Amino acid sequence: MASDPATSSGTPATIEVPLSEGLEHTQGEWEAATAAVLRRSRRLTDDADDGDVWATLATTTLDGIRVTPLGTPPLSADLGDGGLPGQAPFTRGATATRELDGWDVRAWFTDPDVERTARDVVTDLENGVNSLWISAGTGGVPIDALATVLEPVFVDLAAVTLDAPFEPLEAARALAAVIADKGVSAAPGTSFGADPIGAAFRGRGVVDFDATVEIAHLAQPLGVRALTVDATAVHDAGASDVQELAYSLAAGAQYLRLLVEAGLDVEQAAALIDFRYAATDEQFPTIAKLRAARRLWNRVAELSGVTTAAAGQLQHAVTSRPMMSRYDPYVNMLRTTVASFAAGTGGAAAVTVLPFDEPLGLPEPFSRRIARNTSSLLISESHVAAVTDPAGGSHAVEKLTDDLARAAWELFGEIDATPSLEAALDLLRGRIEQTVSDRALAIARRQRPITGVSEFPQVAETLPDRRPYARPLDVHRYAGEFEALRDEPAAAPVFLASMGSVAAFTARSTFAANLLAAGGVETVVAGPSEGVDDVLAAYSSAGSPAVVCLVGNDKGYDAWGAELVAALRDAGARHVVLAGTADVGADTTIAVGVDALAFLRSIRQEIA
Repeated sequence: MASDPATSSGTPATIEVPLSEGLEHTQGEWEAATAAVLRRSRRLTDDADDGDVWATLATTTLDGIRVTPLGTPPLSADLGDGGLPGQAPFTRGATATRELDGWDVRAWFTDPDVERTARDVVTDLENGVNSLWISAGTGGVPIDALATVLEPVFVDLAAVTLDAPFEPLEAARALAAVIADKGVSAAPGTSFGADPIGAAFRGRGVVDFDATVEIAHLAQPLGVRALTVDATAVHDAGASDVQELAYSLAAGAQYLRLLVEAGLDVEQAAALIDFRYAATDEQFPTIAKLRAARRLWNRVAELSGVTTAAAGQLQHAVTSRPMMSRYDPYVNMLRTTVASFAAGTGGAAAVTVLPFDEPLGLPEPFSRRIARNTSSLLISESHVAAVTDPAGGSHAVEKLTDDLARAAWELFGEIDATPSLEAALDLLRGRIEQTVSDRALAIARRQRPITGVSEFPQVAETLPDRRPYARPLDVHRYAGEFEALRDEPAAAPVFLASMGSVAAFTARSTFAANLLAAGGVETVVAGPSEGVDDVLAAYSSAGSPAVVCLVGNDKGYDAWGAELVAALRDAGARHVVLAGTADVGADTTIAVGVDALAFLRSIRQEIA
């Protein structure tokens, strides 16, 4: 891997070359134009250097990887050749062309109601789905019902991949029997899906490597995959992109060793393993993660002695469960659209779009239809799959791919050096706990906003009713702490003491109302006022709530804010909040960057 060309500040070396072929504008001109915009929005001071725009606009991932706001030639100048699609190191794709004119649209099935699942399978296959991902066994589709569910399916055309953490061998035998009964060769991409390490990490099932080897011997003569390295196991626990990648390498390497020790040669072993990753609504990190995953696995395979196309990683991308919200679930359609776009653009062979109501329970026909049509729209109408590796050559994406690969390789080395599987998982759990803490703080401060939950919530919404899962996955949902507050609405509203005209208080009134609604707290607004008496009259009409929040502009705060606070206390207000930073004698102030969760919890205590 090449050296990192970026400076520690994330600012590329100054160059006076065109930013894009055919254009005559230089980096310096872009900096000047961008600085002008940032100065107008007060994100850059008038005396700041134009070059400061890089530091102002750059972002840092949870892995500490700095992402610059604009891709420039120096970012990728020393990264070397990423190869061609279908050729090592497979950064640009495991195959040179996409079968089925796009990625494999894979639907997820987990409903233990056999009749419903059989009906859903037929409906999905008749309406755009190419392959099936079936959660089988305890909590999912009964293993003894697989033959019934798959009876109308042409398994030589539609791949079937299993997820049976508690009974992997029984499920593999059941699928093998279905294939044998139909007398056909299984479709490419078919997998028994055994993943004892992932099951152990989730706390579902035990590590039974003897059964895993038996599954591998069952799969090989059928020409199907035996093992799935399901990296969503750690993603669902809150892992970062680098941690997800490193885990997948460690688990994959362990499976390679296991199969070789069982008597398979390394080429055969590599051909029995596929991979599953999460795709989030952070599109560029997702694109780069999938590209980096292929490059990294090729390196593992190369070091293991694999010299054939078996080194090309077969990827199944699934839209992230943690990013989805229970509240305002329809926003999940937007999240999964961006995530599936990133998965397809990143080169995943198969993409599963989870239904938007997945956090609420078993999906209904409408949500299943939206899920499958998301990929159909991207492939057939938006033509996203018409170009292989469309992000290839983008300076920013190539740099991000390289940064992720380097960081993941380093962490993989630490994990692989541990003395046991248990120690490796403990090491990873410790790293994930820190990531969860860092992410939670950013979400609490609304630096990583969650639309419909931490931002723009509908405090009085009615959620769709869904049947519960027989055995739901344990998922660390990013919105979980806010949603826990919403689950138990506050007992009383907060009175917004609006000062002055509508123009004077609307900005801060909207900010305060949205912030409070995110914690399940309703608000009552005083409306336009000209002085203390107007606000007090509205306060009395609202029932004199115990908690009051002043909303106005700084001029109004200076003129009569302190007087209003004193009058509200005399009228019965027990706790006074100020939207802003003025000193008017309030108990609490709120502004952009406040720890929203800490504030909401304290306010709910005051209300109670």
